[in-house]
Parts: sequence; C-alpha cells; structure tokens
Amino acid sequence: MSKCSICPRNCNADRINGEKGVCGVCGEGIYVSRAALHMWEEPCISGRSGSGTIFFSGCNLKCVYCQNNSISRGICGKEVSVDRLSDICMELEKKGANNINLVTPTHYALHIRDTIVKAREKGLKIPIVYNSSGYESCKTLNMLNGLIDIFLVDFKYIREETARRYSKAKDYPKAAKDAISCMVKQTGSCRFNNEGLMRKGVIVRHLLLPGHVAEGKEIIKYLYDTYGNNIYVSIMNQYTPVSGMDEYPEINRKVTKREYDRLVNYAIELGIQNAYIQEGDTAAESFIPSFDCEGV
Repeated sequence: MSKCSICPRNCNADRINGEKGVCGVCGEGIYVSRAALHMWEEPCISGRSGSGTIFFSGCNLKCVYCQNNSISRGICGKEVSVDRLSDICMELEKKGANNINLVTPTHYALHIRDTIVKAREKGLKIPIVYNSSGYESCKTLNMLNGLIDIFLVDFKYIREETARRYSKAKDYPKAAKDAISCMVKQTGSCRFNNEGLMRKGVIVRHLLLPGHVAEGKEIIKYLYDTYGNNIYVSIMNQYTPVSGMDEYPEINRKVTKREYDRLVNYAIELGIQNAYIQEGDTAAESFIPSFDCEGV
C-alpha cells in the first residue's frame, strides 16, 4: 500500500506513510464503524438470526447519491488491528450470525485476507460474505481466492457516461464485468443449506436509478446472457435521494412503482428464475443502521 493499486483507481497513494487514497483512508490500521447483526440483506444472507455485518469506513467509489456518507467519506470509525478484527468475527459468530458480512471492504482487501486466515485458525466456521460496490481489481480478488464464500456485489452501471457522472469512474462497467467474472470463477454456482441460507455463490445487486430503466434492462440482460441461473440477481427499488442533489436533478427523486415494475417484468420475460425483488414501499424504509461503533 505504499503505492496503492488495490482497486481500479490505481491512485498510487502512499497509504503506509499517511497519504489518503481516493478511498479516504490511510495507515496500516482498519477503520470499522459498526459490527452487529443485520436483518436487511437478502433472505438467504440475513435468514432469521441476521448477518454479521462489519461496516468499514471509506470507499473507493463514492457515488453522489450515497446514503452512507458518514462512513463512505471516512468520517466515522474506530481503528482496529487485524487481530481485533478477527476477534470481532468470532464475537459475531457467538451472537448467532449466519455469516460474516464485510461491507465496503475493497480498500482493506489485504487486511481482510489476513483477518480471515486468523479467524479460521481461531475456529470461525460460518461463511464469509464480501459485500462490494463491484469496482474491484481482479488482481486483488485473486489474492482472496479460496477465502471468500459468497460475493454480494453491485452492478451499478453498464454505460460509461452514467458511471462517470455519478461515480467519476468511467471504467466502472468493464471493472464490474471483470470482477463478477472473477467472483463466479472462485465460488462456482450458488449452494444453500437445508434452511435456505447461501453457503457459496454470487448475488449481483442492481439498484435501479430514477429514469434509468433502459440501463437497468441492459444490466439484467447482460447478467442473464452471461451467467444464466448460475448466479442470483437482486433488483432493488430502495433508491432515496440525499441532500445536495441539486446538480443531479434527473435522479433527485425516488424510483416510481411503474419504473420498478417495468424492470422486474423484463427480468421475468427474459426467463430469470433466481432473483430477489423488493415489494412495497421499501424506499420509505430505512436500511441504514447507526454507525456508532457498536461491537467494535
């Protein structure tokens, strides 16, 4: 990390010596803003007892509509060591977590590799979930090969202009396609236990943006044409505009029911069988916990 190239940004920040990368973090420590049971993931991840989510501070993508600004900007979080992070994993397992869910982990991939090895040595048995924006480097993902059981990954944009406008990452579409390919190669087809909880596999999320149904259809078609029913797709309608969106009036509103239904119906017409959809007015609900360093 003295010349950081962990993610596609390749910002070359000297994170070891205190220079912040695009992700907003530096140093050899790991910044965690929350570690607790979480009930609001897909049913095969949360189950009845919850997913053991560990929310990391900082983010390499920083979308303009991010609802987790306080952590994605690296504003909050407590510094922990690899050894402490491995203990946190053990504590979540003892609380009944179905899995260890690493949220926004990309910029800590090397720390996470060491953490998982250490936690397994301590007896951790539940699956590891890598919960990512999709803006990943295959070189980095390959360093995690054999350690991650489930990839819960976003596919936000398939058009370069959209990625540039909302995340300043014109190369996102290619990076996400390559990353998902690497993930599927590592896990293989989805596998579940007798309780319906995922134990291996890839779930690709797409958060529908207002006015972007056509792009959403392109993403769904690409995923189905490429992977068929070997992955699960999660089509999300919970987009909620945040303050300061005046520069982006085209997405400064919620997704309409008609827009979401059009995308879901398109997925059905394609023949997709393995998919999650959101029913009701989920955009009015809060899926965001308090980032108060609970469990850290």
